Amino acid sequence: MKRNHTMMQFFEWHVEADGAHWKRLSERAPELKKKGIDSVWIPPVTKGSSPEDTGYGVYDLYDLGEFDQKGTVKTKYGSKEELLAAMGICTQNGVAVYVDLVMNHKAGADETERFQVIEVDPNNRTKDISKPFEIEGWTKFDFPGRGNTYSSFKWNHTHFNGTDYDAAEDRTGIFRIATNEEGWDENVDDEFGNYDYLMFANIDYRKPEVREEMINWGKWMIDTLQCNGFRLDAIKHINHEFVKQFAKEMIKKRGQDFYIVGEFWKPDLASCQKFLDTVDYQIDLFDVSLHYKLHEASLAGKAFDLTTIFNDTLVQTHPTHAVTFVDNHDSQPGEALESWIDDWFKQSAYALILLRQGGYPCVFYGDYYGIGGENPIPPKQAALDPLLAARYHHAYGDQIDYFDHPNTIGWVRCGIAEIPHSGCAVIIGNGENGEKRMCVGKERAGQTWYDITGNQEQTFTIEEDGCANFTVKGGSVSVWVEQVEDQESDDQKQEAQA
Repeated sequence: MKRNHTMMQFFEWHVEADGAHWKRLSERAPELKKKGIDSVWIPPVTKGSSPEDTGYGVYDLYDLGEFDQKGTVKTKYGSKEELLAAMGICTQNGVAVYVDLVMNHKAGADETERFQVIEVDPNNRTKDISKPFEIEGWTKFDFPGRGNTYSSFKWNHTHFNGTDYDAAEDRTGIFRIATNEEGWDENVDDEFGNYDYLMFANIDYRKPEVREEMINWGKWMIDTLQCNGFRLDAIKHINHEFVKQFAKEMIKKRGQDFYIVGEFWKPDLASCQKFLDTVDYQIDLFDVSLHYKLHEASLAGKAFDLTTIFNDTLVQTHPTHAVTFVDNHDSQPGEALESWIDDWFKQSAYALILLRQGGYPCVFYGDYYGIGGENPIPPKQAALDPLLAARYHHAYGDQIDYFDHPNTIGWVRCGIAEIPHSGCAVIIGNGENGEKRMCVGKERAGQTWYDITGNQEQTFTIEEDGCANFTVKGGSVSVWVEQVEDQESDDQKQEAQA
């Protein structure tokens, strides 16, 4: 019997720019595996526009911390050798690695070029607000530190359809490159009229040579890193047909087990469903809809009806294609999409993604290890470890929901015979102390169950009918599981037999 799969986003925005993050991954991979985290989504491994760049200001896709470019050999996270070493240790410990790919734009060009542009309204990119005029844009990428190693492709303004800075006038704006007669790509999200343009020099995927280069690069990444999958950044801004083509080529290259998840940051469920249709369900999507529901619940307190928490979410309609998450690097305080789940609800939110049947849950590094920067946030490892243990040992089998009260909801996982002592009863409250009679099975009559979170100290004895009146303190979660003398020893025996 395979255990539940759990992902960790192994970075946050303020990870120290000490070039030691790949070493941290090497050190922590064995510990994460023991706690049931068997995959990690790592930050962009490619050279950014500065030594401190998080990787989203991507400069050279073929420099993984190997060449002296942009003032550094290492990336913010370490050298290529350290990255490869970390990949090897993850593989040895049975931890899959998903690499973050930034394919929407390029930053930190080596030289400027002069070309014609048309400025557009930032709130409606289909509306021109100027006649064609010439700017000096940072669009020429020659990679002098790398030369032609791995690829001889050089980028210039003909490979882009927009930029945001005129070096001649020291002026910012959204400038559509006029020499590109096709204008914005229409096969993108329609926010702001057309959301092809996001930032920096925007890659034009209607150019055959660009498509070919980027697909070759994706295959090179697979060969070089022997990774298990990709996380695709900002895909609502990228030609959707190219995303489909890219995914097909990568899966063909590495096999059906190669995993791809995309960041399609849009809470509108219909748009997410349409995108999955477009890409033939070759990739999963992060459940942005659920994230915003969790955020709303954390702000509203007892005014939020918990029975609606999964309404209009991807995990409800497409549970096998949803990556569920509580927070990430963009939603953390001070970042572009700030929508941080309040501390009082954080543990409950994680219970909602870790202990249910649907979705592929992703734990945020910033929640588990803490957030750095000028306004640090302490780690919540003590609150998350019991939930990870519950997911690894207990959250198996059929699911019975008790979503019958706006301030107190619960569910039961019935367990499976292959994993001894599996099964759990989860109850969440956002108002006063709550109680809910839930049934875990007549075969469990007489068993003693306890709250693995430690939020409550009392125990319950399962009654003859297989039920008990499980309780929860107001504004918290309790996860009730069977009390056994040595769970770890039992698990080791079961795994040895398997």
